[in-house]
Amino acid sequence: MKKGSIIAILLLRAAYLQAQQVHSFSIKDAIEYAHKNNARIKNAILDLQIQLQSNKSIAAGALPTLSATAGTTDYFNIPVQPVSDFITPAIYGVLVQQGVKDANGNPITQPTGEPAVFPFSLYQKYSATGGVTLQQTLFDGQVFVGLKARKTSIDYARKAIDLTEESIRVNIYKVYYQLVVGKTMIDQINANISRAEKLLHDANEMYTNGFSEKLDVDRATVQLANLQTQQLSTQNNIDNGYLGLKYLLGMPIKDSLVLTDDFTEEDVKSGMLADTTHKYEDRNDYQGLQLQDKLNDFNIRRYKSSYYPTLNLNGAFQKNAYSNSYNFFSKSGSWFTTSYVGLNINVPIFSGFLKDANLKKARLQSLQVKNQIEDLKISIDNDIAQAQNNFRTAIITVDNQKQNKTLAESVYDQTKKKYESGLASNSDITNAQTDLITAQTNYVNALYNAVIAKIDFLKAIGKI
Repeated sequence: MKKGSIIAILLLRAAYLQAQQVHSFSIKDAIEYAHKNNARIKNAILDLQIQLQSNKSIAAGALPTLSATAGTTDYFNIPVQPVSDFITPAIYGVLVQQGVKDANGNPITQPTGEPAVFPFSLYQKYSATGGVTLQQTLFDGQVFVGLKARKTSIDYARKAIDLTEESIRVNIYKVYYQLVVGKTMIDQINANISRAEKLLHDANEMYTNGFSEKLDVDRATVQLANLQTQQLSTQNNIDNGYLGLKYLLGMPIKDSLVLTDDFTEEDVKSGMLADTTHKYEDRNDYQGLQLQDKLNDFNIRRYKSSYYPTLNLNGAFQKNAYSNSYNFFSKSGSWFTTSYVGLNINVPIFSGFLKDANLKKARLQSLQVKNQIEDLKISIDNDIAQAQNNFRTAIITVDNQKQNKTLAESVYDQTKKKYESGLASNSDITNAQTDLITAQTNYVNALYNAVIAKIDFLKAIGKI
């Protein structure tokens, strides 16, 4: 290989290693990382920011609006208004009434026929205008209710963040400790493989020397193959578990993740079930429904307010100019001022039953949430009772499996000594090892189930 190619390969490898980060995380570190990087949590935080902007738009309804306008017009054809000649008939009417005679001495008479029509215009070729307008809501019940609901809407958005974080946190706990247990399982499998390899070696030696049958060698070979298959399957599950944990954390797949925490039986048992009392208010989902119930109350008040009149203040200040030549900004230009202040009251009378339908709909939605709150109370009681039962059972199972594992280790050690002394057969040592593997697997599974039961219990009482 050319020197340039080697250098290029080394540079690419260095770049890859630099891009790949190694993270050593405790369970606390993992949760903090997820808080900053998990997409669901980031979107929940964005929802809060969106609600903050929505609240600003609600507040804008109670603030004055001020706008400025300016414009100019050039009439290519000046608008005209046809006007009848009402002056001439009026003059003749007066003359006739007074008996005035014409130059020939004849009395003047009223002219007959349609009066003449003359074009008349109030416009000039050019016009310009500029001014400011003000509008202010003095009373609008719906706007004022919306202002009062702002804090509750923000609390509801924050509670949605808490619920999302709790869901992610629970899953991180479970996957994290599953991987910790998986490491223990791999260590046990590796130790059992070492025992099985030695047993196979001993069986081969005894078969070669004529002290055992080929069946003993085959049996030891099968057991070793089973352990190697179990090792491969367990390692594959662990690898997939790391991928799942990275996804929960929002971590790039290419990064490396090292778990630094461990746990013991004492960690699982400590502080559990000491106090079985609980408060519904400790649960984020219960708090969320309570806030939703408050928002529904505001919604009902808002639709009730739609029956009330609204009062608005408006005003304007304008300057207008008109001329047949465009000289508005010269000294000879004349500007005329217009200004006013007004009050408008709008009294709703009939809207096709729209307000009535909206109000009834809001009341029904409020009843739904109240029903959900009562149902959630029952669900929380059920969750806690089941979590307590599952945890008690899990702890008892851990204790039983620990005793069983200790007994299986003792049986294996005694059988091994007898086998090495020629007092036990290959079948005895193989059976003893199989029983030990089963006991070890059951103990590790029981320990993991106890961890899951603890996590579920903490979630049920709102302490996760």
